[in-house]
Amino acid sequence: MFFHPMDFLIIIALGLAFWAQSRVKGNFQKWSNVKVSSNMTGAQTARHILDKEGLSHVRVELSKSGALSDHYDPTAKAVRLSEPVYRGNSISSMAVAAHEVGHAIQDDTKYSMLVLRHKLFPLASIGSQLAPMLFLGGLLLGMTNLIGVGIVLFSGAVLFQVVTLPVEFDASNRAKNKLLEFGMIANREEKGIGKVLNAAALTYVASTLMAVLQLLKFIMIFRGRR
Repeated sequence: MFFHPMDFLIIIALGLAFWAQSRVKGNFQKWSNVKVSSNMTGAQTARHILDKEGLSHVRVELSKSGALSDHYDPTAKAVRLSEPVYRGNSISSMAVAAHEVGHAIQDDTKYSMLVLRHKLFPLASIGSQLAPMLFLGGLLLGMTNLIGVGIVLFSGAVLFQVVTLPVEFDASNRAKNKLLEFGMIANREEKGIGKVLNAAALTYVASTLMAVLQLLKFIMIFRGRR
């Protein structure tokens, strides 16, 4: 009943998202078997870069949320690493740990896109939860204005994802630069670091593309109803 030609593109984007996610896991597993020449664990990597950057107040903690739950918590000022990353001394462990430290550095330097993302988070959270219900309700009840409100709220969620892209790419660039600057990896290891980080970036690109296409679909339906 609500099928739209734009759904074909959304399905393609969804397929890209699944492929990107599988590539992340595949690359992480592959480079998890390659030890870094420095023999540093992810926890040691994070601590070393943080101290070098004058961020000794930022804690490095073991995440309790399972594999690939690595993140930086700006509220607690803590880099939280999953166990394979925290204890591992592989290319993958070092790449992921350095990436999360990249976010800590962004936070400390008030990186503009990160600041914007933090400001957009409340709107994105509300929009992602309410927009689909408002849009569907508007279609079922024939209330065009309700669809319009849903589109506005969903636009906030999409904007959040769009802003996330430069934040993630910048964190990865900082990670690679710091690893090289502080002599933590050999030149031959740079390729592996890049493979792990680039695979992770693809997941953000795919999810953002899917969200943008979904928004365009909503807008086209809205215009057709008016």
